[in-house]
Amino acid sequence: MDVMSFFTWLEGSTLGHIAKSYGGVYAAAQTVHLASMALLGGTVLVTDLRLLNVALRDVPSNVVADGAHKWFKVALAIILLSGIFMVAGVAMKAYYNDFYWAKMAALATGILFVFAVKRPLLKKDHSRIPGWLLKLVAIASITVWFTVAACGRWIGFS
Repeated sequence: MDVMSFFTWLEGSTLGHIAKSYGGVYAAAQTVHLASMALLGGTVLVTDLRLLNVALRDVPSNVVADGAHKWFKVALAIILLSGIFMVAGVAMKAYYNDFYWAKMAALATGILFVFAVKRPLLKKDHSRIPGWLLKLVAIASITVWFTVAACGRWIGFS
C-alpha cells in the first residue's frame, strides 16, 4: 500500500467519517490536541530553559528534566492520537499540503532527538556533562520543537 492509498483509506474510514461528520467531536479533538501541545511545549521549555540556566536555577537540572520528561511522554501520546483522528477527516487535503509533510518530518526529527539524543544524555549525572553540551542540546531542542510548531501553524494558512 502506498502513502496516497493509505490517506485515501483513512479519509474513507469510520474514523474519517466521524471526524468529517461530527463537528463537535472534531472541535473537542482539536481542543485536546492544542492543550497537549501546550503541555508538550511547556515541558520542552522548562527543561531547556533550565539547561540554559535561564529558569529554575534553584532546582537541580536533572530533577527538572526527569519530571518534565514524564509529562512530555503523556503529551506526546495524546498529540499523536488526537492528530491521527484530526487528519482522518481531512486526509487528502493533508496529503497534498507541503506544510503537513514538513511538520511530520520535523515531528519525527523531534521524537528521534528526544529519545535518541536528549533523554539518554540527560539520564546521566548533569554535573558530569560539559555545560556547553547541555546548552547545545537545549538550543537544538528548542529549535526542533519550534520548527514543529511553526510548520503546524502554517498548515492552516496553506
